[in-house]
Amino acid sequence: MTGRSVTKTFLPYLLAAVFAARPAAAQTEWQAIEEVRPYSISGKTGAELYQSIGAQGPKAGVTGRVIAHTTFKLTWTRKYEPQGNACVITTNKPKLIITYTLPKPSAALPSAVKSSWDGFISGVAAHERVHGETIKDMVKEIEAMSVGFTVADDPDCQKIRVELTRRLGEISARQRQRGRDFDKVEMGDGGNIQQLILKLVNGP
Repeated sequence: MTGRSVTKTFLPYLLAAVFAARPAAAQTEWQAIEEVRPYSISGKTGAELYQSIGAQGPKAGVTGRVIAHTTFKLTWTRKYEPQGNACVITTNKPKLIITYTLPKPSAALPSAVKSSWDGFISGVAAHERVHGETIKDMVKEIEAMSVGFTVADDPDCQKIRVELTRRLGEISARQRQRGRDFDKVEMGDGGNIQQLILKLVNGP
């Protein structure tokens, strides 16, 4: 099962969380692999840097370019075992890779601008990390529900796949809604992201 969707963008060139995953099942201890993928921007003032973000930022669906986004790849090693007339998931091993795409100036900045930029990018990165945490929470929820998941009257382990896919879809939908709700607050009028942008653009 694969998918890709983008949280709604509420201001031009804002952040978006992009969700791309292939869910399956879970078990055992695991740790997410988190990586930052920078993209290059240019400018010597906050306004110029923000303008460059608008031109160079990652594309996110029909919303155009955004400041930053969070993507993930989720795969599972899963084993189904018939037990009597039922089917049980006995192995559930997730592998989660989260990638944060963030802007990075291509050249050294004047000290006053660097101070403004550091505050801006720190806030943006913190925003994206929240999306990363919701993704981890989703994987933990999938893991919790799928460990030992059993479907009766399914010796060929076919019904269990359909039922598991349905449940995973519900969990994934809740995770995406959490991201949208978070963005709505952060990107709304007077929200944290709007304030970060204003400070950058109106600064040195």
